[in-house]
Amino acid sequence: MLPFLDDFLLNLQTNNYSQETIYNYERDLRVLQDFLKELKIEFKQIDKRTLLNYKAYLVSRDRRTPEAIQGVKINAVRLSSFSINRMLSSIRSYLKFLIDMDYESPISPDMVKLVKTEKKHPRVGEFEQITKLIEFPTGFEKEKTVALRNRAMLETLFSTGMRISELVNLKKNQIDTTGRVFIRGKGKKERFVYLTDRAQKYLKKYMERRGDSESPYLFLPLRGRNVHKKDKRISPNYLEERVKRYRELLGLNVPITVHGIRHAFATYLAESGANPAAIQILLGHESLDTTTRYVHASDKYAERIHRQFHPLKK
Repeated sequence: MLPFLDDFLLNLQTNNYSQETIYNYERDLRVLQDFLKELKIEFKQIDKRTLLNYKAYLVSRDRRTPEAIQGVKINAVRLSSFSINRMLSSIRSYLKFLIDMDYESPISPDMVKLVKTEKKHPRVGEFEQITKLIEFPTGFEKEKTVALRNRAMLETLFSTGMRISELVNLKKNQIDTTGRVFIRGKGKKERFVYLTDRAQKYLKKYMERRGDSESPYLFLPLRGRNVHKKDKRISPNYLEERVKRYRELLGLNVPITVHGIRHAFATYLAESGANPAAIQILLGHESLDTTTRYVHASDKYAERIHRQFHPLKK
C-alpha cells in the first residue's frame, strides 16, 4: 500500500539510525497503511481530508491497531498527543524521502500538521519515596539473585540518569574501575555517566552473586526461553512491571516509573544547584530546552526560588 516503504527503511539504516528507531518508523507507517487499506483508499489518493480523518482515527479509542487487525483482542487506549505527533512525524519523514528520491508524493510533508500537545504538570516523587522504591527489591524479592540484580538496576538508574534502553543494553566493558560508564545513547550519541559509590557497591554485590557468564551484558535474566543465549538481557517490560509492582506495594501516590527515576535524577541535581548545561550532558539531551523541562519540574525548586527572590518576602 505504501510505495517504496522498504526503500525508506533502508535509507534510515544506511544513515545509521538505530534498529529501535527504524522499527518505530515502520510500526507507525504500518498503522497508516492499515488505515488506508480499511477505507479502500490508495496512497495516491491521500489529500487533506484523508489526513483529517486519520488524525480522528488516531485520537479515537476504537481505532484498530495492527495487533487488533491481526485478530488479537487488546484494550483500546487513547493515544497521547505526543504519541500521535510521533506517528504524524513518521509520515512527514516518509513523504520527504519520496520527494528527495524524485518519487511521486500525493501531498507535501508540510501539509501534515501536528496536533496540539497537552501541558501536564510534571510530578516527581519525593526523595524519600524514590529511595524506598530503589531499596524495595532487597526485602521483597525472595530469590537472592533477583533481589540484588533489581536493586543494582535501580541504583544504577538513579545514579546515572540513563534511559531504560541504555540500562538493559549495558555491557560489562562499558564501566571502568572508577565507576565511569561509557554510553552510546539515543541517536547513537556518545557520552559518559557516573556511578556513585553506593551504586558501585550494589553492582559489585550483584556481580559476585551472579558469577561469571559468557554474556557481555551486565544485567541478565534468570529464566526464560533465551536464558542461555549470549545476547540474553533484561526486558524493558520486565523492569517497568517490577517498578509498578514495587510502587503499588509501597502505596506511593505519585506514579513513579522507570523514566520517572531518570526525571528525579535530573530534578534533584537541579535542586542541589547543578548547572543545567551539565545536567544536559549527563542526560544526553541534544537541546537544553528538553533539559529545562526536567529542571523546572520541581515544586520544591520553584518554592525555593520564590522565597529567595520575591521582592516583598519580608
